[in-house]
Amino acid sequence: MRKNFEGKRVLITGGGTGIGKAAALEFAREGAAVFITGRRGEKLAEAAREARAEGHGILFAVSDVSIEEDCRSAVELAVREMGGLDILFNNAGVLIPGPVHETATAAWEKTFDVNVRGAWLMSKFAIPHMLGRGRGWIVNNASIVGLKGFAGLPAYAASKGAVIQLTRSMALEYSARGINVNAVCPGTTMTPLVTEGFMKRVPDPGEGIRFMESLHPMGRLALPEEVARAVLFLCDERAGFVTGAALPVDGGWCAR
Repeated sequence: MRKNFEGKRVLITGGGTGIGKAAALEFAREGAAVFITGRRGEKLAEAAREARAEGHGILFAVSDVSIEEDCRSAVELAVREMGGLDILFNNAGVLIPGPVHETATAAWEKTFDVNVRGAWLMSKFAIPHMLGRGRGWIVNNASIVGLKGFAGLPAYAASKGAVIQLTRSMALEYSARGINVNAVCPGTTMTPLVTEGFMKRVPDPGEGIRFMESLHPMGRLALPEEVARAVLFLCDERAGFVTGAALPVDGGWCAR
């Protein structure tokens, strides 16, 4: 039986952990060639080993999406290694909490450099390869807080709102040229960004998790695989009329 992404070439940023890693494994299971990037080589290698244990191959390279030359080189290497590029998942992101008046300029700039500028740069270098073959898919990892806002996360929420508007603008620019561009907007997801980042900065991590669970009508947090499967849906030929969407994967949070 033919797999849904057989013959497709996929590039994922932030592919060593969390949603990026889950998406890499899901694409590989569905027959795609997968190339992942990230700043931590050991996490990328771990994801590749996990794929090999399942009988799949994942290629990887250390790369920082906030550095323009890294983005250019990552796209060129992925295209060279896989023989082309069909799908780009701009997943890499950072979250630095703190109210507006306590947010350092460096923290604000880092958040936008990774979350927004990184998505733009990777897309900038990937799109010409997609235009060359007349087809492509780009998914940007935004967030439900890019749609709703969230007290205490001004830099993150603002950056994810920017990602959503970047997504819509790109969709309008390239929809007639065969490239679908969408965003996935996860609710709170059990990833290192949350468990090893945000929750370790609150006084009581257990209470923090319970509070975040209470915001989702389903009463729990998302699994990375649940968000990853939404990414695959947005890249599926059978969903070919979907572009410019900001798809909530949030356990009902946005419906409140």
